[in-house]
Amino acid sequence: MADRTLATAAPPRTSGPPPELDRPGGRRAELRRLLEVAALVGLVVTQPLLDVLGRSPDFFLFHRADPGDVLLLVALVTVLPTVAVGTLGLATRLAGVRARTLAHTAVVGLLLAALAVQVGRHATGLRGVPLLLAAGVLGAAGAAAHRRWRAPGRVLRVAAVGPPVFVALFLFASPASAVVLPRADGGAAGVAGPGEHPPVVMIVLDELPLVSLLGPDGRIDATRYPHFAELAAGSTWYRNATGVSGWTPYALPAMLTGRYPAQPLAPHYSQYPDNLFTALGGLYDVRAEESITRLCPPSRCDQPSSPEQGLKALVRESGRLLRQLVAPVDSRVDPQESYRERTAAEVGLDDAEPVPDDPKFRWDSLNDNQPARFAGFLAGLRPTDRPALHFLHLLMPHAPWAYLPSGARYTAPEDLPNAGAGWAELARARHLAQLRYTDRLVGETLRTLRATGLYDRALLVLTADHGVSFQRDWQGRGLDAINHAAGEVAWVPTFVKTPHQRAGRVDDRNWEHVDLLPTIADEVHVRIPWRVDGRSARQAPRPHAEKVFYDRPGQPLTLRGGVPVRPPDPPAHPLVGTTVDAAPTEGRARVANLAAFRAVDPAAGELPALVWGTVPDEVPDGTLLAVAVNGTVATVVPVVPRDEGGRRFAALVGDDHLFRVGANRLDLYRVAAHGGLRRLTLG
Repeated sequence: MADRTLATAAPPRTSGPPPELDRPGGRRAELRRLLEVAALVGLVVTQPLLDVLGRSPDFFLFHRADPGDVLLLVALVTVLPTVAVGTLGLATRLAGVRARTLAHTAVVGLLLAALAVQVGRHATGLRGVPLLLAAGVLGAAGAAAHRRWRAPGRVLRVAAVGPPVFVALFLFASPASAVVLPRADGGAAGVAGPGEHPPVVMIVLDELPLVSLLGPDGRIDATRYPHFAELAAGSTWYRNATGVSGWTPYALPAMLTGRYPAQPLAPHYSQYPDNLFTALGGLYDVRAEESITRLCPPSRCDQPSSPEQGLKALVRESGRLLRQLVAPVDSRVDPQESYRERTAAEVGLDDAEPVPDDPKFRWDSLNDNQPARFAGFLAGLRPTDRPALHFLHLLMPHAPWAYLPSGARYTAPEDLPNAGAGWAELARARHLAQLRYTDRLVGETLRTLRATGLYDRALLVLTADHGVSFQRDWQGRGLDAINHAAGEVAWVPTFVKTPHQRAGRVDDRNWEHVDLLPTIADEVHVRIPWRVDGRSARQAPRPHAEKVFYDRPGQPLTLRGGVPVRPPDPPAHPLVGTTVDAAPTEGRARVANLAAFRAVDPAAGELPALVWGTVPDEVPDGTLLAVAVNGTVATVVPVVPRDEGGRRFAALVGDDHLFRVGANRLDLYRVAAHGGLRRLTLG
């Protein structure tokens, strides 16, 4: 009997994993599920995010991230989502094997749907709800296929090699790799020659087209921009000056190296070891306030980060970018859109300067509204025993626009369009308002230089790296804008005040921004030990009128034409500035930030100056709306097609004197063809 039992028993297991590993709830099954989740999370989260950030080393430089911060962010992006999803899946085991299997299938379906949204946005014309519905159908189909057949799961498990590959490409092959794995600090020093070595004060503004400063006569509009006009009156204005690129990470290195952009490199000292800071660093004390570049090596200057920068800021802004990447609507994912200069109050700086004696600076707190980078730069403008280079790259009047001419701030939706009928005009109005505040900062710089005795002795340079187009169909600074509105993208203000210069003059030579470094070197009597593409202003002008401009490094474009003419201002509507006592009520509108008008505190330095919302669909596009604050019409704007956020109008109240302490009354009026008004009920 015993012999018969032995003969019918299963043979002993001699190799392979224990059978419990292959069960649906076994460890091997869980490993397969984890690999599938890792593959899908890598495609949905890791790859798109690292792709954008890898092409944007300026993102890390702006947030003062060190290599450790970047590596931690990469680890979080790569591992944390997979661990989170995997942990939630494991928790479903408590409900049994069937529940675990169903939960995993649901996760696969959701991740496939998220992937379909991204692919569909790039490959089809579907957007919004239709794209979500199509992605949902594809996700459900993919989940069903995964549940029924083994092949999809096998493909996903092979694709789990993706995240390590994406990380390797980011760390070793992307432009951002220079920030994570920088080479040694070094660069060629200039050779000091005979002659005076004056202090150098250099200010680079950002996204400032020359035409924004011009008046109808082709000169600086002294009414709107008195301090730019003041600077022009005592310096040489190179009126025919152009930047070399519409993107700061290419434009600024060209300015500081004297070379045209040749390769898509990170704006980092390891990629551009020979630049203004290394050339003057052996002779000059370098005090650099950079924003989205790190061209000054640590051996020449220190740029410490604050607690609000580094990893904390990287995680916050990466989350914002990811929301744009996975959204079912079009989004120009550009990290530079988040580059807002933090104020001195936000950074916690003490007031370095007294409140300007200017009635437009109405409240004490406006000194806190100065950008912290500017406040630090201003505090350092003091005479020194050793020649000093004071350098400031300030992201003003660069978007996001947040300042009124007085210096008061306002808030706006992050996704407010900048292009299209109505939106491009609003963008230009906001740009000009912020430019007028930038003019105030220029005035503060000139006042400080005179007060400290530096103004007369210093070589003072003020320019911008590039401009921007506000033409309705060609808004921005990409290739379309360059081809159709080069006068707004390439031509920038450039002022050079040499030591002891007192009289202003205009020089219309063909200036390109690669001329900046050789010009500075000549003025401070330092020889540049490397070949440059530019020519000093002390040399003969270029014999040709054509300009060289780069949308992409190594691919020069030829621009023709001279100094651009300012586009005509739109005629002011006759209702602006008038008082509205009463008007019949007819219709309704929704104002998104209506509650902000209930308790306004001008002393806080912030006003609800941007108004946005919607009107019913039956109100035709192009209908004019008059926006009144406390009974005075501040502006008149058109109703436009509904944007992705559901908005059909937005208006800037540029005159902060219309606001008062406490409750403020906001009224919207529909303007009839004959000029009559119908007040809209607000909600």
